[in-house]
Amino acid sequence: MIAPIAAAIIGVILGSFIAALVSRWPQGRSVLSGRSHCESCDTVLRPWHLVPVISWLALRGRCAICNAAIGPDTLVIELFAAAIGALAFALHPGWAGLGIAAFGWLLLPLAWLDLRHYWLPHPLTLALAIGGLIAGFAGLPPDVTSRLIGAGAGLAMLWGIALAYRTLRGRDGLGGGDPLLLGAIGLWLGWQALPLVLLIASGAGLAIALVLQARGTVLDNATRFPLGTLMAAAAWPVALLSF
Repeated sequence: MIAPIAAAIIGVILGSFIAALVSRWPQGRSVLSGRSHCESCDTVLRPWHLVPVISWLALRGRCAICNAAIGPDTLVIELFAAAIGALAFALHPGWAGLGIAAFGWLLLPLAWLDLRHYWLPHPLTLALAIGGLIAGFAGLPPDVTSRLIGAGAGLAMLWGIALAYRTLRGRDGLGGGDPLLLGAIGLWLGWQALPLVLLIASGAGLAIALVLQARGTVLDNATRFPLGTLMAAAAWPVALLSF
């Protein structure tokens, strides 16, 4: 019981860093320099304003200085990161839990940036890929060969689909980061899990499209879906339940 709680605490701290990363990076700001400040009044925030989850709840989602509303993104990311750590260690104590938690924490900023900005930064995808190789060489399942085949298969599948779409429709249908992300996921899960990941991601995308249509949203060929977010949301539960 101690390990999941400790992992949740570590997760919520990492979640605070991830929230700052996904907020600052699209604006061209570094997460490693400059103090956190209110986006409305530009006041530098004090340490007690930055306690993960607790500060947001205590301040009711508002700036302590100017009372401007603060979006829920930071809170949601911190809670997701805490849940990733807690679930990973609750179901997989030991090194396997650490590997699954790391996989989720590396996926989280990619999923969020794609959801908000349709952007999968290559440095984050590279970090995810390197993490998969490290996990494989550390002895976590699947074996390194399956992981390497998974990387190649993930890249080839989505690049092939993207090429076919471009050839048939005369325009891009997939972002350039999507094949790289699936390749990095393959380095974590191995080639055997990739069809399931794509099936879950595609099913979730179809379900979302149907809900949007039912609510009156018009969907056409120009409608964009964050495939990276869907793949990340599918990949982590597959890892959680299959390791």
